[in-house]
Amino acid sequence: MQVKEKADLRGNGRLIPHSPAPVPDEKQSHLYDDERGLERIIFFSDAVFAIAITLLALEIRLPPLAEAVSNADLLAAIGSLGGRYLSYAISFLTIGLMWMAHHRTFRSIRRYNERLMLLNIFCLLLIAFVPIPTAVIGEHGNAVGTIFYAAVMGAAGLLLALLWWYANAQGRLVTRPLPLRAYHRLWLRNLWTPAVFFLSMPMALISPDAAKYCWLLIMATVFWRE
Repeated sequence: MQVKEKADLRGNGRLIPHSPAPVPDEKQSHLYDDERGLERIIFFSDAVFAIAITLLALEIRLPPLAEAVSNADLLAAIGSLGGRYLSYAISFLTIGLMWMAHHRTFRSIRRYNERLMLLNIFCLLLIAFVPIPTAVIGEHGNAVGTIFYAAVMGAAGLLLALLWWYANAQGRLVTRPLPLRAYHRLWLRNLWTPAVFFLSMPMALISPDAAKYCWLLIMATVFWRE
């Protein structure tokens, strides 16, 4: 290609090559920075979290009772749902904490691409699935039910951590990269929840109840510094 030349007007009259227009970086050409697009991703995600957390309560049902049930029998039936109450509370709090992590992630995101949207979709897929293992563990709190629940929750937490990592690695989708120390600290915080659930799975083979108490450790992320 012939390079056009023009005179340098700053003094000596020498001809200098005209600088060609910069070529767009192919790696960055697939990024979008429109605010409306980001809002749609966030609104859709919030809707899935809200529906999943609402469906949890629908799994708490009384066993079949006679129409003229006595006070004692009704009280006994309500008390027999203790396992369902516990699974509901654990799932509600865990989904709530995951929503907080999702909110923190998107609070710093300023650009997005299809890979981010795909990671977000897979994360939401598991969040929407949470009522199923919640119903299972509410009715069958044995080793298999506990491991199934921990596996689903751990996988959801891991995908949420990968979502944060993809957005923040090398400042890919955020306004500016995090300082290295803050990056490692927040990366550890995002991995904490899936690590607790995954580590509780072998524990459930010995004591399902101990594995469930172990899940209380996920509350530590509430006190983790930004």
